[in-house]
Amino acid sequence: MSPESTSQKTKICPTCGTRLAENATRCLVCGRSFTVGESKERKQVAAATAVQSPKLPEVTLSLPIAIGLILLLLAIGAGTVFGVLRGTGQVVEPTATATLTQTPTVTMTPSPTASPTIEFTWTPLAPVEHIIASGDNCITLASRYSVSVNSIVAMNNLPAACDTLSIGQKLLIPQPTPTASPAPTQTLSAADATDTACDKVEYMVVAGDTLFNIATNYNVSSDAIRSYNGLASDVVYEGMPLIIPLCERLPTAGPTPTPTNPPPYPAPNLLLPADGAVFTAANDSVTLQWAAVSTLRQNEAYAVTVEDVTEGKGRKLLEYVSDTKLIVPASFRPTDSIPHILKWYVVPVRQTGSSIDGKPIYQPAGAASASRSFIWWSTGGAATTPTP
Repeated sequence: MSPESTSQKTKICPTCGTRLAENATRCLVCGRSFTVGESKERKQVAAATAVQSPKLPEVTLSLPIAIGLILLLLAIGAGTVFGVLRGTGQVVEPTATATLTQTPTVTMTPSPTASPTIEFTWTPLAPVEHIIASGDNCITLASRYSVSVNSIVAMNNLPAACDTLSIGQKLLIPQPTPTASPAPTQTLSAADATDTACDKVEYMVVAGDTLFNIATNYNVSSDAIRSYNGLASDVVYEGMPLIIPLCERLPTAGPTPTPTNPPPYPAPNLLLPADGAVFTAANDSVTLQWAAVSTLRQNEAYAVTVEDVTEGKGRKLLEYVSDTKLIVPASFRPTDSIPHILKWYVVPVRQTGSSIDGKPIYQPAGAASASRSFIWWSTGGAATTPTP
């Protein structure tokens, strides 16, 4: 076989397997005709039967997965380096610092404590030494030092008449002990005094009662009963306690009922001047003071009586005042050179009417106070007892 025939391309008949020339259109053995499509099919079969060399597998990664793998490799590498350094002692863990937490401090507010009432105590003063001079006597010494004659007599063991003094004689004069003014007694307000003075009766509501019927039976207005019992309406029920203010009775035809007066007042407590105080001509007037017994009404006052017990004629001064003090005028001061003892006291009074000439008529409305005395004379000299 020549090389020319060997190098000629051939094809195989798919029916009988006879090798034919590549451009043959008909099989000489079985008579099959070849078309262009069969030639292409033959080429595909030949390509399929050809031996191909092996290829490596291909891996395709998206961008997020690639970044994640890079970060994972970096973390693994950093962890490995940290472990190696820690094992060699080159890495020291930081010490945790405690954080201070401010705790609120609870401040306890102390309960108010009642302040004790301070009571003053007086220490007796040492007596004053006096040398008798011309014209000195027990009365002048008592007036000069604002003490009583009896205290000078008692301290120096003198006769009761104190008529044995001689010039140059040494006497001890006791110094007066200050007398603390008594605290005024607690008095009721005008509203409380009015409520206390009101005559009241307790009543228990029975079946069938109405506020109007109860008010009619006692001749008291329904408004007064509601006011005294704090009622918002006229509704009452069985067994309900009520206070009936009899002082709120309505006027009735006929004689005018006598108004109910408040209870008698207590005796006033005298304050100034102290009992036995001495006043001279330098004192133009003397102020008398006492504690209030209550808030007086318009028809009430204090009757102040000042009586000269040394005067043979028994001079007396009677004044009605609504205040708790009275200024004894200088016109009532003795005009002779003899010390006069004046006694005074106070009585709460209430006006019950008027005289023909229009002057008010008073009646006692309480107890009289205890009487006090003071000495007042017209001998010249400096004032020894300050006027309040």
